Order: sequence, then structure tokens, then C-alpha cells
Amino acid sequence: MVASPTRGSPPRVLLAALLLFALLPAGADVPVPQLTARVTDLTGTLTSGQQAALEQKLAGVEARHTAQVAVLLVPTTQPETVEQYAVRVFEKWKLGRKGVDNGVLLVVAKNDRKLRIEVGYGLEGAIPDALAKRIIDEEIVPRFKQADFYGGITAGADRILRLVEGEPMPPPQPRAKAPGIGFSTETLFIGFIVIMVLANVLHSLLGRGIGSGVVGVAAAIMVYVLAGFLVLAVIVGLVVFFIGLFGGAGPGRRGGWSSGSGWSSGGSWSSGGGGFSGGGGSSGGGGASGSW
Repeated sequence: MVASPTRGSPPRVLLAALLLFALLPAGADVPVPQLTARVTDLTGTLTSGQQAALEQKLAGVEARHTAQVAVLLVPTTQPETVEQYAVRVFEKWKLGRKGVDNGVLLVVAKNDRKLRIEVGYGLEGAIPDALAKRIIDEEIVPRFKQADFYGGITAGADRILRLVEGEPMPPPQPRAKAPGIGFSTETLFIGFIVIMVLANVLHSLLGRGIGSGVVGVAAAIMVYVLAGFLVLAVIVGLVVFFIGLFGGAGPGRRGGWSSGSGWSSGGSWSSGGGGFSGGGGSSGGGGASGSW
């Protein structure tokens, strides 16, 4: 009796993928693999257990909402872009029900360090381009940068499935703000007035050299408080110092201290034969791409 091959055996899948890509003629488009499961890994990145867990997760939402979500990992999509390749895969796999087009495809080109979420017509309302981009930037890419590919794919798939089920995406997390209260027209104007008055007073009391040094330090502190950037503060402080030293008013000169310029910051699906197949859906080109 001949033993049947184990379904989803990683060594055999990886060997087949390597042979497939090795036999490609130079410059040829990467072929679209046969759709036999919701998770297809041609890179050997995911373990059989991880693939099974993802498969079960994606099958669950399909059973509840008929939406088909598939994941494909390939070494590269070159010479095509990841966007071009994702469209070809989506159209061949026909994810989603026919006439409803409720399919989503996540393509990861591991060696290219690029990925794409391709969304069918029927789910563009639930997963618009902006949300697809947020899923990539907030859920997937940070984990991919840590080489946690399973974690990134799982987090991205979870967020996609929640959107399919109608759960709104939380608002974007505010980005960490650098120290400083921020530039504004009012604070910048007031700061310059203070520096000009301070320059005249200190030049008279301390002399040009020491006075210019104190004013330069004060200008640097002001910029750091407003903007929170140490390098910019140091540069501005030095500029103010040299302007005061060589061009500003001092003892014996009439007029105020001034600078010649300022600065700014400036159909139905089937699973016959034990496999998985698309239901006849199509993509409208919606979705988003990213890299890590």
C-alpha cells in the first residue's frame, strides 16, 4: 500500500516552490500557483501548525459571511510589482462570491520586502484603501520588521476579518511627539522680540563678545523649547551668536540689534475534492501596498 503524501507538508511544498522558481526563464513573470488552500506559503516561512491555525481562522469568517480571505507568500513578484502580481492572482483565484466579489487577498513578497492587500469590489466599502493601508502600517509592518511574519500576517488577517464582520477600526494612535510646545506665529514673534531686547541690553552691559554668547544661548533655548530639536537649537544659537558678534549693535553704536533674515520650519464557492477554490469574484484594484 502506497502512503499518501501528508497534506501541506512544508518540505515538499518548499522543494516544489524552489524548483518552480529555478526553472523560470530570465525576465518571466512569476506564475500564479494553483489555489488549493486559503493559506499558500511558497517560502517555507510558516510552519504547518501556523498554516492550519490561519486556515481555520479564515474558514470561520467565510462560513459566517461567505467572504473569502486568502494569504499568499512568495519569494518575489519581480519583474512585476507586487500590485500587478496581486491583481493577476486575484483574478485567477476568483476570490469571493460571483456577483458579490467579497474577496480579500494578502500577498507577501518576502525577498522583495513588499506586501499588498487586494480588495474585491464587494468589500471596498468595508475595507477602503485608507483602512487597508493602516492595517499594513499598524498591524503587519511593525511585526515584519521584527521578523515575526506569522504574527504580522495573523494580526493583519484578524483586522481584515473584523472589518468584514462590520467591526469599526479604532482611530489611529497619536504619534509620539518630540519635546517642545511647537512652533506658532505668536510664540515665534514673541521669542524674537525678547531676543532683540535682550541683545541690546546685554551688549551694553557685558560687551559684544559675552553679550552675543548669552543671546546665542538664549536663542538656542527658545528654539529647543518651541521645536524640541536639539540640533536645530544649536545651529540657531550659533547663527545668532555670530550675527550679534559681527553685525549687531554694541557699545558705541546707535540702533538696535538685527538680523538680515529670519528662519522658519518651514457567486458561490466550493471546496470539492478536499481543496479550496474561489467563488468567481473579481478585484477592482482597491487595497494598499507597503514595505518593511
